[in-house]
Amino acid sequence: MKNSRIPSIDVFRGLTMLLMIFVNDLWTLRAIPSWLEHAEADVDFLGLADTVFPCFLFILGMSIPLGVDARLTKGESPVRISGHIVLRTLALLVMGIFTVNVPELNANLTGLSSAWFQILMVTAFFLIWNVYPKTFPSSTVRVLQGIGIVILLVLAVRFRGGTPENPQIFRPQWWGILGLIGWSYGVSALLYLGMKGKVGALAAAFLFFTLTTIAAHADWQVGGFDVKDIILGNGAFHAFTMAGLLTTLLLRKQDSIRGLSFLLGAGCLMLGAGFIAHAYFIISKIQATPTWVFFCTGIALLTYAVVYGLVEIGQKVHWFTWLKPAGIYTLTCYLLPYYFYSLAELTGRSLPDAVLTGGVGLLKSLAFAGLVLITAQLLSKINIRLKL
Repeated sequence: MKNSRIPSIDVFRGLTMLLMIFVNDLWTLRAIPSWLEHAEADVDFLGLADTVFPCFLFILGMSIPLGVDARLTKGESPVRISGHIVLRTLALLVMGIFTVNVPELNANLTGLSSAWFQILMVTAFFLIWNVYPKTFPSSTVRVLQGIGIVILLVLAVRFRGGTPENPQIFRPQWWGILGLIGWSYGVSALLYLGMKGKVGALAAAFLFFTLTTIAAHADWQVGGFDVKDIILGNGAFHAFTMAGLLTTLLLRKQDSIRGLSFLLGAGCLMLGAGFIAHAYFIISKIQATPTWVFFCTGIALLTYAVVYGLVEIGQKVHWFTWLKPAGIYTLTCYLLPYYFYSLAELTGRSLPDAVLTGGVGLLKSLAFAGLVLITAQLLSKINIRLKL
């Protein structure tokens, strides 16, 4: 694994994004198996949906050494790379804050429906962070990005949530999925750059975040403060990302067969740690428990082992060509559903109950995920795609 782009990583990212779109659409369905959905905060259970975000953070971590090393190879200085990491993190935080405010929007107080708010919001994201062709005049790009910034500022100022008696302004209630990705990426990428890719130091960082997850749920304190109030997500999100980062570094030192053995062994080891932790903590994504971290890291490792075996060893990358949009235009795929749901709301279109129920409904959500991938591919052909 010495290339700046690894086919198996793109495939794993694509599979994870496809599954994320699928589970994010389950809210439109009824009478579906509970094991597909997120478990409640206090329920000791791991639903399929609870594994998707950890896998995405894991694959995010796997990509960090490839991206940073590619920039170093081009001669970019650590200071410049650090600036890129910070800007990318800030972009994800901004998008995350906007998306978490959407469910709280009061259309009457804002003077704008939720559907139009989302359409304008995502349009602004594309205007600001689209990958414009090099043939575009820089002045045109700046104008389009400026329009996007103005749209976001107007939306933030106009936003009102709550009730007429207790209106709420635009605010970071929590960071949202994109914001959590931003924090996880920013911290992990800066650690990788600062530690110069040293496996020992980065392994210590992974161990630290894993221990903080345990400490938070064991009610440990540092300087009189609860650990859970000091580190975002109890350190769980960073642990997933660092696990992926270390996986890439360790695979670099192996040939394909030994690499597969490492993935299988590490995956089983993490599952074993999950079973041990389960004696002390429940499995809960909402609470970000250590058990959730161990089990999902193990699942990510074993799932990637299957992909690695098929793509890197079996040379079956052509089996996954259809996943390319999700693997490469990942952020585009994540944001496109906001358009689809909003347009459906504005047009008043809805599917028959039979299409939204049970097994047929699951096929509908799978088809929706496919539609998103096709749309992202078509948009890329006209130079509309997000990349940070």
